[in-house]
Amino acid sequence: MGILNLTPDSFSDGGKFNNENSALKHAEKLVKEGAEIIDIGPQSTRPHAEFLSSREEIRRIGNTISRIKKEFPEILISLDTFYAETVRFGYNEGVDIINDISGGQYDEKMFDTAAETKLPYILMHINPSYETMHDKIRFEDITLEVNRYFSKKVHDLLQKGVKDIILDPGFGFGKTVEDQMKMIHEVEYLGFERFPLLIGISRKSFIYKPLGKSPLDINEETQKLHMKVLEQGAKIVRVHDVAEARETLMRFLQKK
Repeated sequence: MGILNLTPDSFSDGGKFNNENSALKHAEKLVKEGAEIIDIGPQSTRPHAEFLSSREEIRRIGNTISRIKKEFPEILISLDTFYAETVRFGYNEGVDIINDISGGQYDEKMFDTAAETKLPYILMHINPSYETMHDKIRFEDITLEVNRYFSKKVHDLLQKGVKDIILDPGFGFGKTVEDQMKMIHEVEYLGFERFPLLIGISRKSFIYKPLGKSPLDINEETQKLHMKVLEQGAKIVRVHDVAEARETLMRFLQKK
């Protein structure tokens, strides 16, 4: 899954792709490098980012989704939003997957909308409100906590009629460095094996800050962690550096 941010304030690529032409050009680069899913994000969720309404998200997206679908019909598009209204817009434009960081907690209509559209739904573990999204919580057992959260939310989604669910443990959101490293080593215990697991660690601070590096200087370390999570059963990696992640995936497949 290659990342396409349509935002002026994302932490590592802010402002680069926030018009339709540059977004389309970057999408082409992601596809050439081997992306099979493009994750379009109209709103930054980094700490202290500007909070946008659904209307502003839709304005930022414009015709980007439909243009990418027309140019690359074989590519799946996921829409990174916690608004049901933005999902409905994206559905009409041709998106294939809902990527909701909030687990339905920031918009009470999200689960119903996922059920109505019948789109696959990425369920991420996160703190219960937008304001506390990045508050660091020290859990007694992070793996147990994430699985407890997944269990409840999956039950709610299934009750609504959402059956195509992908689980994301939420690296980079309200977790200590220690807990995130623990999750890396316990990926095989996350989720219930019934649903595919998505791992999003690309350019995350729990990797680069302890090393005293920048988000752009940790590719080697990130690929080692990608290999580790793939070996434990992760099915999707959400990345900025698609070519490098593709190489890691090929090495993993050759080892199997």
